[in-house]
Amino acid sequence: MEVRPNDQLSFTVPNEQIIEWRRQMHAHPELSFKEVNTSQWVEDLLQGMGIETSRPTPTSVLGVLKGTGQGPAKNIGLRADMDALPVQEETGEEFSSTVDGVMHACGHDTHTAMQLGAAKVLSENTDLFGGTVTFVFQHAEELNPGGAQEMVRAGAMEGLDGIFALHVMNAPVGTVQVRPGPATSLAGGGWITIKGQGSHGSMPQNSIDPVLVAAQVVVGLNTIVSRSVDPSHFMVINPGMIQAGQAPNVIPDSATIGVSVRTRTAEDTDLAFRRIEELTNGICAAYGASVEYEWVDAYDIVYNDAALAAQALESAKKVAGDDNAWEGEISSGSEDFSAFANEVPGCFIILGGGDAEQGFPFQIHHPKFNVREDCLAIGTALEVQLILDLLGPDTAE
Repeated sequence: MEVRPNDQLSFTVPNEQIIEWRRQMHAHPELSFKEVNTSQWVEDLLQGMGIETSRPTPTSVLGVLKGTGQGPAKNIGLRADMDALPVQEETGEEFSSTVDGVMHACGHDTHTAMQLGAAKVLSENTDLFGGTVTFVFQHAEELNPGGAQEMVRAGAMEGLDGIFALHVMNAPVGTVQVRPGPATSLAGGGWITIKGQGSHGSMPQNSIDPVLVAAQVVVGLNTIVSRSVDPSHFMVINPGMIQAGQAPNVIPDSATIGVSVRTRTAEDTDLAFRRIEELTNGICAAYGASVEYEWVDAYDIVYNDAALAAQALESAKKVAGDDNAWEGEISSGSEDFSAFANEVPGCFIILGGGDAEQGFPFQIHHPKFNVREDCLAIGTALEVQLILDLLGPDTAE
Protein backbone atom coordinates (compact mmCIF):
# COMPACT_ATOMS: atom_id res chain seq x y z
CA MET A 1 0.00 0.00 0.00
CA GLU A 2 1.37 3.39 -1.02
CA VAL A 3 1.48 6.05 1.69
CA ARG A 4 1.32 9.68 0.64
CA PRO A 5 0.08 13.01 1.99
CA ASN A 6 -3.50 14.14 1.49
CA ASP A 7 -4.03 15.29 -2.12
CA GLN A 8 -5.94 18.36 -0.92
CA LEU A 9 -2.90 20.08 0.60
CA SER A 10 -1.97 23.50 -0.78
CA PHE A 11 1.56 22.45 -1.70
CA THR A 12 3.46 19.63 -3.39
CA VAL A 13 6.13 17.55 -1.66
CA PRO A 14 9.32 16.85 -3.70
CA ASN A 15 9.33 13.18 -2.73
CA GLU A 16 12.05 11.95 -5.10
CA GLN A 17 14.39 14.76 -4.02
CA ILE A 18 13.86 13.95 -0.33
CA ILE A 19 14.60 10.28 -0.89
CA GLU A 20 17.74 11.20 -2.84
CA TRP A 21 18.90 13.46 0.02
CA ARG A 22 18.21 10.74 2.56
CA ARG A 23 20.24 8.16 0.63
CA GLN A 24 23.12 10.58 0.06
CA MET A 25 23.34 11.30 3.76
CA HIS A 26 22.86 7.66 4.75
CA ALA A 27 25.83 6.62 2.61
CA HIS A 28 28.11 9.23 4.21
CA PRO A 29 27.46 9.24 7.98
CA GLU A 30 29.48 11.21 10.50
CA LEU A 31 29.67 10.73 14.26
CA SER A 32 28.63 13.22 16.94
CA PHE A 33 30.61 16.48 16.99
CA LYS A 34 32.30 15.40 13.73
CA GLU A 35 29.54 16.33 11.26
CA VAL A 36 31.89 18.52 9.22
CA ASN A 37 30.90 17.41 5.72
CA THR A 38 27.25 16.88 6.62
CA SER A 39 26.80 20.37 8.04
CA GLN A 40 28.53 21.95 5.04
CA TRP A 41 26.32 19.94 2.67
CA VAL A 42 23.19 21.08 4.53
CA GLU A 43 24.32 24.71 4.57
CA ASP A 44 25.08 24.65 0.84
CA LEU A 45 21.62 23.24 0.08
CA LEU A 46 19.89 25.84 2.24
CA GLN A 47 21.81 28.68 0.64
CA GLY A 48 20.88 27.29 -2.76
CA MET A 49 17.24 27.67 -1.72
CA GLY A 50 17.84 31.33 -0.85
CA ILE A 51 17.71 30.68 2.89
CA GLU A 52 19.98 32.73 5.16
CA THR A 53 22.31 30.51 7.21
CA SER A 54 24.55 30.75 10.25
CA ARG A 55 26.72 28.41 12.34
CA PRO A 56 25.97 28.48 16.09
CA THR A 57 28.65 25.79 16.54
CA PRO A 58 31.23 24.37 14.12
CA THR A 59 29.01 21.47 12.96
CA SER A 60 25.46 22.80 13.38
CA VAL A 61 23.45 25.00 11.01
CA LEU A 62 20.61 27.48 11.39
CA GLY A 63 18.54 28.51 8.38
CA VAL A 64 16.21 31.50 8.62
CA LEU A 65 13.35 32.02 6.15
CA LYS A 66 10.94 34.95 6.34
CA GLY A 67 7.43 34.69 4.98
CA THR A 68 6.18 37.31 2.54
CA GLY A 69 2.48 36.65 3.05
CA GLN A 70 -0.03 37.45 5.76
CA GLY A 71 0.21 35.80 9.16
CA PRO A 72 1.42 36.15 12.76
CA ALA A 73 4.82 37.75 13.32
CA LYS A 74 6.12 34.70 15.14
CA ASN A 75 9.29 32.66 14.75
CA ILE A 76 8.71 28.89 14.64
CA GLY A 77 11.59 26.41 14.69
CA LEU A 78 11.88 23.02 13.04
CA ARG A 79 14.68 20.78 14.30
CA ALA A 80 16.49 17.87 12.65
CA ASP A 81 19.51 16.04 14.07
CA MET A 82 22.39 15.05 11.78
CA ASP A 83 24.80 12.72 13.60
CA ALA A 84 25.22 8.97 13.14
CA LEU A 85 26.06 6.11 15.50
CA PRO A 86 29.14 3.88 15.91
CA VAL A 87 27.28 0.90 14.42
CA GLN A 88 28.34 -1.41 11.59
CA GLU A 89 25.51 -1.39 9.06
CA GLU A 90 23.85 -4.68 8.08
CA THR A 91 20.87 -3.51 6.00
CA GLY A 92 22.32 -4.59 2.66
CA GLU A 93 20.94 -1.49 0.95
CA GLU A 94 22.63 -0.17 -2.19
CA PHE A 95 23.05 3.15 -0.35
CA SER A 96 24.52 1.56 2.79
CA SER A 97 27.13 3.41 4.79
CA THR A 98 30.48 3.82 3.06
CA VAL A 99 32.15 4.48 6.44
CA ASP A 100 33.28 1.40 8.31
CA GLY A 101 31.68 1.12 11.74
CA VAL A 102 29.44 4.19 11.35
CA MET A 103 25.75 4.14 10.43
CA HIS A 104 22.62 6.26 10.50
CA ALA A 105 20.93 3.68 12.72
CA CYS A 106 18.63 6.20 14.43
CA GLY A 107 17.00 7.80 11.42
CA HIS A 108 18.78 11.14 11.58
CA ASP A 109 19.34 10.91 7.82
CA THR A 110 15.56 10.84 7.38
CA HIS A 111 15.05 13.74 9.80
CA THR A 112 17.51 15.91 7.91
CA ALA A 113 16.12 14.96 4.50
CA MET A 114 12.53 15.68 5.56
CA GLN A 115 13.49 19.06 6.99
CA LEU A 116 15.42 19.94 3.84
CA GLY A 117 12.25 19.02 1.96
CA ALA A 118 10.22 21.35 4.17
CA ALA A 119 12.78 24.10 3.61
CA LYS A 120 12.51 23.66 -0.15
CA VAL A 121 8.69 23.74 -0.16
CA LEU A 122 8.48 26.75 2.15
CA SER A 123 11.21 28.69 0.33
CA GLU A 124 9.17 28.32 -2.87
CA ASN A 125 5.92 29.34 -1.17
CA THR A 126 6.81 32.24 1.12
CA ASP A 127 3.61 34.00 0.07
CA LEU A 128 1.59 31.38 1.99
CA PHE A 129 2.78 32.49 5.43
CA GLY A 130 4.02 35.41 7.50
CA GLY A 131 6.52 35.48 10.34
CA THR A 132 9.73 33.47 10.30
CA VAL A 133 10.74 29.82 10.08
CA THR A 134 14.03 28.78 11.69
CA PHE A 135 15.45 25.48 10.47
CA VAL A 136 17.60 24.00 13.24
CA PHE A 137 20.03 21.36 11.97
CA GLN A 138 21.54 20.01 15.15
CA HIS A 139 24.77 18.13 15.69
CA ALA A 140 25.59 15.48 18.31
CA GLU A 141 22.21 14.30 19.56
CA GLU A 142 23.65 10.86 20.28
CA LEU A 143 26.51 11.79 22.60
CA ASN A 144 26.33 13.46 26.00
CA PRO A 145 26.43 16.31 26.80
CA GLY A 146 24.61 16.68 23.48
CA GLY A 147 24.60 19.24 20.72
CA ALA A 148 21.31 20.84 21.78
CA GLN A 149 22.82 22.19 25.01
CA GLU A 150 25.71 23.62 23.00
CA MET A 151 23.34 25.32 20.58
CA VAL A 152 21.27 26.77 23.43
CA ARG A 153 24.41 28.25 24.98
CA ALA A 154 25.28 29.71 21.56
CA GLY A 155 21.92 31.50 21.44
CA ALA A 156 20.18 29.33 18.84
CA MET A 157 16.82 29.50 20.66
CA GLU A 158 16.78 33.27 21.06
CA GLY A 159 13.70 34.82 19.48
CA LEU A 160 11.89 31.54 18.85
CA ASP A 161 8.23 31.24 19.87
CA GLY A 162 8.15 27.45 19.57
CA ILE A 163 9.99 24.49 18.09
CA PHE A 164 8.99 21.09 16.66
CA ALA A 165 10.97 17.92 15.99
CA LEU A 166 10.07 14.72 14.12
CA HIS A 167 11.56 11.31 14.90
CA VAL A 168 11.02 8.17 12.82
CA MET A 169 10.28 5.07 14.85
CA ASN A 170 9.31 1.44 14.40
CA ALA A 171 5.55 2.02 13.87
CA PRO A 172 3.07 1.69 10.98
CA VAL A 173 4.43 3.67 8.06
CA GLY A 174 3.16 7.22 7.74
CA THR A 175 1.37 7.29 11.09
CA VAL A 176 1.89 10.19 13.48
CA GLN A 177 1.88 10.13 17.27
CA VAL A 178 2.08 13.15 19.55
CA ARG A 179 1.11 13.69 23.16
CA PRO A 180 0.96 16.72 25.46
CA GLY A 181 3.10 16.74 28.59
CA PRO A 182 5.95 14.26 29.19
CA ALA A 183 6.89 12.59 25.91
CA THR A 184 10.23 10.88 26.69
CA SER A 185 12.23 9.57 29.60
CA LEU A 186 15.22 11.15 31.31
CA ALA A 187 18.54 9.66 30.24
CA GLY A 188 21.55 9.72 32.50
CA GLY A 189 24.44 7.48 33.42
CA GLY A 190 28.16 7.39 32.99
CA TRP A 191 31.14 5.27 33.96
CA ILE A 192 32.08 3.29 37.05
CA THR A 193 35.80 2.58 37.29
CA ILE A 194 36.78 -0.19 39.69
CA LYS A 195 40.42 -0.13 40.78
CA GLY A 196 42.04 -3.30 42.05
CA GLN A 197 45.53 -4.72 41.89
CA GLY A 198 46.89 -6.46 38.84
CA SER A 199 48.78 -9.71 38.74
CA HIS A 200 49.81 -12.58 36.54
CA GLY A 201 46.79 -14.69 35.69
CA SER A 202 48.43 -17.73 37.31
CA MET A 203 48.82 -15.91 40.63
CA PRO A 204 45.33 -14.59 41.47
CA GLN A 205 46.14 -14.65 45.20
CA ASN A 206 48.37 -11.62 44.62
CA SER A 207 45.60 -9.59 43.00
CA ILE A 208 42.44 -7.70 43.69
CA ASP A 209 40.69 -8.71 40.50
CA PRO A 210 38.65 -5.77 39.13
CA VAL A 211 37.08 -7.98 36.46
CA LEU A 212 35.62 -10.26 39.11
CA VAL A 213 34.42 -7.26 41.12
CA ALA A 214 32.90 -5.68 38.01
CA ALA A 215 31.03 -8.88 37.26
CA GLN A 216 29.50 -8.83 40.74
CA VAL A 217 28.59 -5.16 40.33
CA VAL A 218 26.85 -5.81 37.00
CA VAL A 219 24.76 -8.56 38.56
CA GLY A 220 23.96 -6.30 41.50
CA LEU A 221 22.94 -3.36 39.32
CA ASN A 222 20.39 -5.55 37.61
CA THR A 223 18.60 -6.09 40.93
CA ILE A 224 17.95 -2.42 41.68
CA VAL A 225 14.83 -2.06 39.54
CA SER A 226 13.32 -5.31 40.78
CA ARG A 227 14.06 -4.75 44.48
CA SER A 228 14.36 -0.99 45.12
CA VAL A 229 11.77 0.56 42.79
CA ASP A 230 7.98 0.71 43.07
CA PRO A 231 6.70 -1.71 40.38
CA SER A 232 4.31 0.97 39.11
CA HIS A 233 7.24 3.28 38.28
CA PHE A 234 9.34 3.28 35.11
CA MET A 235 13.09 2.79 35.48
CA VAL A 236 15.84 1.18 33.42
CA ILE A 237 19.39 0.63 34.69
CA ASN A 238 21.46 -0.89 31.92
CA PRO A 239 25.15 -1.73 32.43
CA GLY A 240 25.78 -1.94 28.72
CA MET A 241 29.57 -2.27 28.57
CA ILE A 242 32.60 -3.52 30.47
CA GLN A 243 36.15 -2.62 29.48
CA ALA A 244 39.06 -4.39 31.17
CA GLY A 245 42.35 -6.02 30.37
CA GLN A 246 44.20 -6.82 27.17
CA ALA A 247 45.21 -10.46 27.63
CA PRO A 248 43.54 -13.54 29.15
CA ASN A 249 46.56 -14.44 31.29
CA VAL A 250 46.76 -11.01 32.96
CA ILE A 251 44.65 -9.68 35.81
CA PRO A 252 44.38 -5.94 35.08
CA ASP A 253 44.52 -3.07 37.55
CA SER A 254 41.11 -1.66 36.67
CA ALA A 255 37.79 -2.30 34.97
CA THR A 256 35.24 0.22 33.71
CA ILE A 257 31.48 -0.30 33.51
CA GLY A 258 29.33 1.95 31.32
CA VAL A 259 25.82 2.43 32.72
CA SER A 260 22.69 3.96 31.20
CA VAL A 261 19.86 5.12 33.48
CA ARG A 262 16.31 5.97 32.34
CA THR A 263 13.66 7.42 34.64
CA ARG A 264 10.60 9.67 34.52
CA THR A 265 10.75 11.56 37.82
CA ALA A 266 13.45 13.45 39.72
CA GLU A 267 12.81 11.28 42.78
CA ASP A 268 13.42 8.07 40.84
CA THR A 269 16.55 9.56 39.29
CA ASP A 270 17.95 10.29 42.76
CA LEU A 271 16.99 6.80 43.90
CA ALA A 272 18.70 5.14 40.94
CA PHE A 273 22.05 6.85 41.38
CA ARG A 274 21.97 6.50 45.17
CA ARG A 275 21.37 2.75 44.92
CA ILE A 276 24.00 2.32 42.18
CA GLU A 277 26.64 3.90 44.40
CA GLU A 278 25.52 2.16 47.60
CA LEU A 279 25.56 -1.24 45.94
CA THR A 280 28.84 -0.68 44.09
CA ASN A 281 30.60 0.76 47.14
CA GLY A 282 29.56 -2.26 49.21
CA ILE A 283 30.73 -4.82 46.67
CA CYS A 284 34.05 -3.06 46.14
CA ALA A 285 34.64 -2.82 49.88
CA ALA A 286 33.98 -6.53 50.27
CA TYR A 287 36.70 -7.35 47.75
CA GLY A 288 39.17 -4.66 48.81
CA ALA A 289 38.80 -2.63 45.62
CA SER A 290 38.19 1.11 45.28
CA VAL A 291 35.78 2.84 42.92
CA GLU A 292 35.42 6.14 41.07
CA TYR A 293 32.31 7.52 39.35
CA GLU A 294 32.05 9.77 36.31
CA TRP A 295 28.41 10.76 35.79
CA VAL A 296 27.41 12.74 32.71
CA ASP A 297 24.76 15.44 32.50
CA ALA A 298 21.41 13.80 31.89
CA TYR A 299 19.14 14.38 28.92
CA ASP A 300 16.06 15.80 30.58
CA ILE A 301 12.50 14.61 29.96
CA VAL A 302 10.94 16.22 26.88
CA TYR A 303 7.76 18.02 27.92
CA ASN A 304 5.48 18.76 24.97
CA ASP A 305 3.70 22.09 25.16
CA ALA A 306 -0.05 21.35 25.26
CA ALA A 307 -0.98 23.96 22.64
CA LEU A 308 1.76 22.89 20.23
CA ALA A 309 0.89 19.21 20.70
CA ALA A 310 -2.77 19.93 19.93
CA GLN A 311 -1.74 21.85 16.80
CA ALA A 312 0.61 19.05 15.74
CA LEU A 313 -2.17 16.49 16.04
CA GLU A 314 -4.57 18.68 14.05
CA SER A 315 -1.98 19.28 11.32
CA ALA A 316 -1.10 15.58 11.22
CA LYS A 317 -4.73 14.65 10.61
CA LYS A 318 -4.84 17.05 7.66
CA VAL A 319 -1.72 15.42 6.21
CA ALA A 320 -2.10 11.74 7.07
CA GLY A 321 -5.82 11.37 7.76
CA ASP A 322 -7.83 11.11 10.97
CA ASP A 323 -7.18 7.38 11.34
CA ASN A 324 -3.41 7.78 11.09
CA ALA A 325 -2.75 10.38 13.78
CA TRP A 326 -3.30 9.90 17.50
CA GLU A 327 -2.04 10.69 20.98
CA GLY A 328 0.89 8.37 21.68
CA GLU A 329 2.46 6.89 24.79
CA ILE A 330 5.47 8.19 26.70
CA SER A 331 8.62 6.88 25.04
CA SER A 332 11.14 4.89 27.06
CA GLY A 333 13.81 6.55 24.94
CA SER A 334 15.35 9.95 25.57
CA GLU A 335 16.19 13.02 23.51
CA ASP A 336 18.36 16.07 23.95
CA PHE A 337 15.60 17.99 22.17
CA SER A 338 14.61 18.54 25.81
CA ALA A 339 17.30 21.24 25.99
CA PHE A 340 15.43 23.20 23.32
CA ALA A 341 12.00 22.52 24.83
CA ASN A 342 13.24 23.77 28.20
CA GLU A 343 14.02 27.13 26.58
CA VAL A 344 10.95 27.67 24.39
CA PRO A 345 7.65 25.76 23.97
CA GLY A 346 8.46 22.52 22.18
CA CYS A 347 6.76 19.50 20.66
CA PHE A 348 8.35 16.14 19.84
CA ILE A 349 6.46 14.09 17.23
CA ILE A 350 6.78 10.39 16.33
CA LEU A 351 6.53 9.39 12.66
CA GLY A 352 6.03 5.75 11.74
CA GLY A 353 8.69 4.42 9.39
CA GLY A 354 7.40 0.85 9.20
CA ASP A 355 6.81 -2.01 11.63
CA ALA A 356 7.34 -5.76 11.74
CA GLU A 357 4.12 -6.51 9.86
CA GLN A 358 5.33 -4.26 7.05
CA GLY A 359 8.75 -5.91 6.89
CA PHE A 360 10.61 -3.50 9.18
CA PRO A 361 11.07 -5.37 12.49
CA PHE A 362 14.27 -3.71 13.67
CA GLN A 363 14.24 -0.91 16.22
CA ILE A 364 16.42 2.19 16.12
CA HIS A 365 20.10 1.64 16.99
CA HIS A 366 20.00 -1.84 15.43
CA PRO A 367 22.48 -2.49 12.56
CA LYS A 368 19.53 -3.51 10.35
CA PHE A 369 17.29 -0.55 11.20
CA ASN A 370 15.65 0.92 8.12
CA VAL A 371 12.50 2.77 7.07
CA ARG A 372 10.04 2.54 4.23
CA GLU A 373 10.86 5.69 2.34
CA ASP A 374 7.31 6.75 1.50
CA CYS A 375 7.03 7.86 5.14
CA LEU A 376 9.36 10.76 4.29
CA ALA A 377 6.74 12.60 2.25
CA ILE A 378 4.37 12.45 5.23
CA GLY A 379 7.03 13.92 7.53
CA THR A 380 7.90 16.74 5.18
CA ALA A 381 4.25 17.54 4.54
CA LEU A 382 3.57 17.63 8.28
CA GLU A 383 6.40 20.09 8.88
CA VAL A 384 5.14 22.36 6.10
CA GLN A 385 1.54 22.10 7.27
CA LEU A 386 2.55 23.02 10.81
CA ILE A 387 4.15 26.22 9.56
CA LEU A 388 1.13 27.11 7.43
CA ASP A 389 -1.24 26.42 10.31
CA LEU A 390 0.81 28.49 12.75
CA LEU A 391 1.98 31.30 10.48
CA GLY A 392 -0.61 31.35 7.71
CA PRO A 393 -3.16 34.11 7.05
CA ASP A 394 -6.04 32.26 8.72
CA THR A 395 -4.16 31.83 12.00
CA ALA A 396 -5.77 33.47 15.00
CA GLU A 397 -3.35 35.58 17.03
